[in-house]
Amino acid sequence: MHCPFCKHPDSRVVDSRTTDDGTSIRRRRQCPDCGRRFTTVETASLMVIKRSGVTEPFSRSKVIAGVRKACQGRPVTEDALAQLGQRVEEAVRATGSAELSTHDVGLAILGPLQDLDLVAYLRFASVYRAFDSLEDFETAITELREQLPPTTPGGLDEDLGVPTPAVAAD
Repeated sequence: MHCPFCKHPDSRVVDSRTTDDGTSIRRRRQCPDCGRRFTTVETASLMVIKRSGVTEPFSRSKVIAGVRKACQGRPVTEDALAQLGQRVEEAVRATGSAELSTHDVGLAILGPLQDLDLVAYLRFASVYRAFDSLEDFETAITELREQLPPTTPGGLDEDLGVPTPAVAAD
């Protein structure tokens, strides 16, 4: 590491600590030439390959911004969005891959978003999976109903904004 003051090509690590969120390491360094101290922050790079082929660093804030759009008008707090962003980042980092596609990031978002809010999940999935018809929505809703345990009358249907059919008593 070059000294930012005198440009000496070497430095000595005096102290190392992980940051509060555990995603990076803060190192305190000292230049052997001029004796001045400076701080560096090291993070493991995680790159996302976009559909166009362009590569850019993974951004938790981009994940949260995309999910925030799907959650518009829903009872989802900023804290819940931040936790979702952290879960997604942990999931993609756990793959151990230094590069992943936007498709992989989308898959990592769908699980936590389904746990967070079903309507937001359907909104996000409709864009992510490029729904073209009502049948695509019906299929996704059917899949959700099969995955979730049965609820009291009006449960899932009301959560999805679909009126619950009236059942006549015999």
